[in-house]
Amino acid sequence: MSTLPSAPAAPPTWPAAIALVTALGAPMLALMDELSTTMFCAKDTDGRYVAVNQAFVERTVERSRRAVVGRAAGDLFAAPFAEHYSQQDAAVLATGRPLRHVLELIRGPGGAPGWYLTSKQPVRADGRLLGLVSVSQDLRSYDTADVAVSSLSRVVALVTERLADGVSVAEMAQAAGCSPSTLDRRMRKVFSLSPQQFVLRARIDHATTLLTTGDLPIARVAQDSGFCDQAAFTRTFGRLTGETPAQFRRGATPAATPH
Repeated sequence: MSTLPSAPAAPPTWPAAIALVTALGAPMLALMDELSTTMFCAKDTDGRYVAVNQAFVERTVERSRRAVVGRAAGDLFAAPFAEHYSQQDAAVLATGRPLRHVLELIRGPGGAPGWYLTSKQPVRADGRLLGLVSVSQDLRSYDTADVAVSSLSRVVALVTERLADGVSVAEMAQAAGCSPSTLDRRMRKVFSLSPQQFVLRARIDHATTLLTTGDLPIARVAQDSGFCDQAAFTRTFGRLTGETPAQFRRGATPAATPH
């Protein structure tokens, strides 16, 4: 992945974009440019990108912010991804309620998936809805291989061993030798995930491996990954990735795109 900054986007010229950029302010936009592992974007109420940072650009097929600003998700991303992000945006804009810390598996231009925590917030000025801002934090720095805390290493081992059967937070806390509330604090500090989110991430990670390295039926993938049935697996997988398991399997080799 390139570490060179892309060319700065030309200032947006359409009225809705100017209003949104003014509301956000130049200092905040400049600060977002400093984030190297967190994707940032701002969209107007029509879904057009008004501002993005370099981390966002690097998760798309484009190479500059100039090529992104003014376009919509449907112009930049494959249909399943674009529809998923547009549905999220529509819910935030329609309800006025933020989307907070949603665990998502986002596939990069080369087809490699990565875990993110996404939050979206509506933006208003003088009582008028102008659009929304979105950040997606890359969780790659919290890989289990980097876990140094022995108590959490025991939790990781337990979750891996019991993936198909399921494991409760109480059992995870017992393995860690602490209370559930202490376990929650430790896991959020190390993984940026709650215990429940960590289990879900482990199950989906296992499912993606089965989907991309073999030809097991999807029903068997669901069972081996700890889901009660194929329908529950498909719903959960779609919510986290924006794709069905079958679509994910088909897209494992060709280049694909994310938000």
